[in-house]
Amino acid sequence: MADKAAGKVTHYYDKISVAVIEVTSPIHVGDTIKVIGHGNEYKQTIESMQIEHEQIQTAKKGMTIGIKVDQPVKEADRVFLVIAK
Repeated sequence: MADKAAGKVTHYYDKISVAVIEVTSPIHVGDTIKVIGHGNEYKQTIESMQIEHEQIQTAKKGMTIGIKVDQPVKEADRVFLVIAK
């Protein structure tokens, strides 16, 4: 199976390494995501997600969330849910 589109980066806070993501498909804490854009691509496991500084376990379509990222990202980078093969 191919990876599933899960959202896009709308903002990045470089001082705290947090990406703001507009969610287009449900994602959960513990999921592995892939971030692609601007000649960069990497995978990471979601360790925490927040909405308005509140911890959440699941983000549904239409939500805007913040997640801590392992590498810098840019606005308009795409986020995919990695589907285990």
